Amino acid sequence: MKETWNAARVGLMVALGLAVTFAVYRYVDERSTSDAGYGVYSYFDDVQGLSPKSRVLVAGIPIGYISKIRLEGNRARVDLRISGEIALYEDASVTMRSLSLLGERVLVIRPGTPGLPEIPDGGEIRVADRGVSTDDIMVTVNDIANSVKKITAQLERVFGTEEAGDRMESALRNLSDALENIKTVTDEAGPRIVRIMENVELATDDLSEIIHKRKDEIDQGIGEVDDTIASIHRAADQLNAVLADVKEVSGRTARGEGTIGRLTQDEALIDEVEGVAEGLNSFVGGLNRLRTIVELRSEYYALTNAFKTYFSIYLKPREGRYFLVQFVDDPRGSVSVSESIIRQSPPPLFYPAEYRRTEITRSNRLKFSAEFGKTIGFATFRFGIIESTGGLGLDVKVIRDRLEINTDLFEFGRRVWPRLRVRAGFEIVKRFWLLAGIDDAINPSRDYFVGLQLRFDDEDLKPLIPLGAVALP
Repeated sequence: MKETWNAARVGLMVALGLAVTFAVYRYVDERSTSDAGYGVYSYFDDVQGLSPKSRVLVAGIPIGYISKIRLEGNRARVDLRISGEIALYEDASVTMRSLSLLGERVLVIRPGTPGLPEIPDGGEIRVADRGVSTDDIMVTVNDIANSVKKITAQLERVFGTEEAGDRMESALRNLSDALENIKTVTDEAGPRIVRIMENVELATDDLSEIIHKRKDEIDQGIGEVDDTIASIHRAADQLNAVLADVKEVSGRTARGEGTIGRLTQDEALIDEVEGVAEGLNSFVGGLNRLRTIVELRSEYYALTNAFKTYFSIYLKPREGRYFLVQFVDDPRGSVSVSESIIRQSPPPLFYPAEYRRTEITRSNRLKFSAEFGKTIGFATFRFGIIESTGGLGLDVKVIRDRLEINTDLFEFGRRVWPRLRVRAGFEIVKRFWLLAGIDDAINPSRDYFVGLQLRFDDEDLKPLIPLGAVALP
């Protein structure tokens, strides 16, 4: 019995919920489809974002809805259903508004001026404004962003160097010192000048009294006294002019007028300095992305019985390309060959009248290389200066870059064939390589070598920087 009662209660609650849901639906549906009130219409060039049943507002309060939207000619006709409690007059206007950035759009009506004829049922609201749409706002924001980008680029060209930043900092520091000096001079000079003027006034009174009392004695030197009085007046005028100038400069500075005033109070200058700082941050960020690889390699040449040493620095501004600077200690040095023809007249006995002499000279044991490399897939192509001569190179890396094959072709024109060197290296442990290869492979002076190599990058060098800073003092 108890289970039957529970089931009945559940069924009763479900039936009650369905009835309430149906009543709410009918209430909303009747309101949305109600034909109460009266109808008006208006024309728009663009109704993008509007839809039937969209709200119609007056002062933010719903007073109707859009009943229909259709095309007439090349314009959109929008029919509105307005509550009978609201009267619209001849000068009424309707504007399309966006309530949010999500795109919801409604129509906002200004009823017009009371006293004018009312718009009848089925009448037209003649003044229609599309308003500002989200697209217009985005276009305006995009234009502003482009303008800001151009201004930033100009500021970076003007102030985007370390030297310009130092100059700006020095100028601001000098300006601050100048303002402090002006303030100090103004504060100190004001009371002094007042006292000077008071003393001048007292002296003038005393002088006038002396002139009246000793007029007969002064008549003989009246010319000299006139000159003295004129000088005193000129000095007083100059002091007044100085006080006026100081007062004007101080006032203009306090109001932010003139060059000094703008430099102390203009917010645009602060924005420019911030732009310079952002440009410097971008420049420093580019330096942070620069990767440096240092390589030290030593090779033993079997036939020459000598060691050849390389010190290399790879600068990688971005992935896939690098600049190589290399110094080479070559025991064989640079080989130069010169030929000359010797003519003897008369020739010595048993000697020909003409013979060819070849001179081979070795010099410049320390050589250098400067190359540019570009990586495509597993191959890297190089060109530039190789061991103090022009040349080309190709590097191939396989087995997760642990096996590397280097080919160099250089010293063109010095001998019959250019110098070809092929080297293979394998990374035994991290940063440590075992090398072997052949040098000058296509000339009679070919040689074979084996060697060892250390290669480390800036991540390995960072822990050494504090040690260098401690050892430097």
